[in-house]
Amino acid sequence: MTSMRLGKFLAQSGVASRRDAERLIASGVVAVNGVVVTTPVYFVNDGDRVTVNAKDIKPDQKIRIFAFHKPINTMTTTRDPDGRRTIYDVLGAEYKNLRYVGRLDFKTTGLLLLTNNGDVARQLTLPGNEIPRCYLARVANVRAANLDAARRGMTVDGIKYRPMQIDVVDNHTLRVIVTEGKKNEVRHVLAAIGAPVLKLHRVSYGNIDLGDLKPGKIYELDQKSIDAIMKSLYNR
Repeated sequence: MTSMRLGKFLAQSGVASRRDAERLIASGVVAVNGVVVTTPVYFVNDGDRVTVNAKDIKPDQKIRIFAFHKPINTMTTTRDPDGRRTIYDVLGAEYKNLRYVGRLDFKTTGLLLLTNNGDVARQLTLPGNEIPRCYLARVANVRAANLDAARRGMTVDGIKYRPMQIDVVDNHTLRVIVTEGKKNEVRHVLAAIGAPVLKLHRVSYGNIDLGDLKPGKIYELDQKSIDAIMKSLYNR
């Protein structure tokens, strides 16, 4: 580890988000080498001992990110009060403690990222980071759609949606790229422009592609891919 701001160090160690880490520091529960630090403008280096509430924080906690092919009819949640099947019912026991990055709705299939680090999950979903998510949408009728309205950005039921990149694949299929991540935004916007979604499938998230990963399967990203993600999130 090179010299790093204390708040960033805590966030990357999975203690809290960057904002919450700064609150922890200000509250006086964070110490470096036994000395309480109350300002986020403080840098830590290799060999420094960092504690939160007297508990050691390991600087070398490995950040892990996984790509999962979410099957249809599964909830992106740890537990569904209505008893519907969740992604954790599909995943093996060794993945139960991973956090999902955003959500795909019950009927939507495709790429879902999971990680062991809460701040990484948050950063990957922040609208301000403008990470592109690409979907293939099977719609009722492309010809009836006012695609330009969605491409310009529009308001549906009082909710403002950013411009979407939309390409026509065939008479019933659209390739849609969004950067905001509002709940069900692709379904809401396409319905509003006259092309209600029949099937929705996410094929990529940022630079991570689903590829030929089968439904219900999962794999861990290699270190090079994770390093690229971390650089894009934290070196802005």
